Amino acid sequence: MSKDILIITSYFPPEIGAASNRIYHLANGLQNNDYHISVITPLPNYPTGKIFKDYKGKFKDCSIENGIRVHRLWIYASNSKNKLLRLLAMLSYSFSLVWFFIWHKIPKTVIVQSPPLLVAFTCMLFLRRKKRYLILNVSDLWPIAGLELGAFKKNFSYSILERIEKFNYKKAHLVLGQSEEILSHVKSICPKKKTFLYRNFPDFNPPTLKDNPRPEKLKIVYAGLLGIAQGVYRLCHELNYDHIEFHIYGSGAEQTNIENYITEHPELPIVFHGRVSRQELHAALIQYDVTIIPLLHRIYGSVPSKIFEYARLGLPTIYFGGGEGESVIEKYQLGWVASAGDYKHLNAVISDIKREEITTEKRTQIQQSAVTNFDFDQQIESLKRKL
Repeated sequence: MSKDILIITSYFPPEIGAASNRIYHLANGLQNNDYHISVITPLPNYPTGKIFKDYKGKFKDCSIENGIRVHRLWIYASNSKNKLLRLLAMLSYSFSLVWFFIWHKIPKTVIVQSPPLLVAFTCMLFLRRKKRYLILNVSDLWPIAGLELGAFKKNFSYSILERIEKFNYKKAHLVLGQSEEILSHVKSICPKKKTFLYRNFPDFNPPTLKDNPRPEKLKIVYAGLLGIAQGVYRLCHELNYDHIEFHIYGSGAEQTNIENYITEHPELPIVFHGRVSRQELHAALIQYDVTIIPLLHRIYGSVPSKIFEYARLGLPTIYFGGGEGESVIEKYQLGWVASAGDYKHLNAVISDIKREEITTEKRTQIQQSAVTNFDFDQQIESLKRKL
């Protein structure tokens, strides 16, 4: 008999990005291992901050997707930088969750995605009284990450967020963390808490690699969210284009600035391709020489899931984000590391990359390292023993 598990998340396909992909793969992986999975998520709105066309005018939606029952609840959608509007968005989803909890039967096992902290807090506060086995899946450390990004200051509001964070960890029976740094932080607050390292491994068949054409310049690609944290707009300013082309895929807050910069500097070999589906993106990425994973500032606990996805594609990575991600790149020989925030060092690292060294053999070695060390199915098997 299959076991029922409910996953509560703020992001889920058709929304794009690492957060929705991560939860989708978790849900699908458990569904394929004799669990009966249901998902609660808001009506799709990320990253535009507007309800997607197919869901406009709806207060809620329920569908079966790949055998998974997906409940989409009302939210006041916004991607505004105004903190009050962002708070209103989280409160609206929290209200929808409480309403759902009141009128629906909730499975004994519940996985809650964090952040957002307030949404996770709502789940922990309400469901703990219903004697559920609560699993907190922590993908980023808030409020610390917000402090490092400059979104928060150490004041009374920040202390409230710290208390919410501690409450969430305390009430969870098990905490999943995407990095060792996250789990260490959780243990520093709740020393006896049960934890499990759950990396954001992708779940797709690795492509067959072929030799790419050898144009004169090194073709570097970035794909993903064009947000403040990634700093792709500044990257456009800082890169030395003497021997490279820079290609960009994605959407987000910096998109308009990036497009304007390209228009204002037609002499620079920067190409913006916009947002494409994940399948189209994978087909496009393997045509490039290397990818770059930047973070404007080093964020404690962050290990971008792109590391594991690009490695499975056999795509060498230039990592420019600091922290635990550096050790992953170096340990598994997935590419090159540039000191976080040091653009002079980044350009030096890029200038030392020899195109003739990026052979099909090197790509295959990276891909095999990913297949061996970043095995999604093995990770799901280990997680099952904790459920």
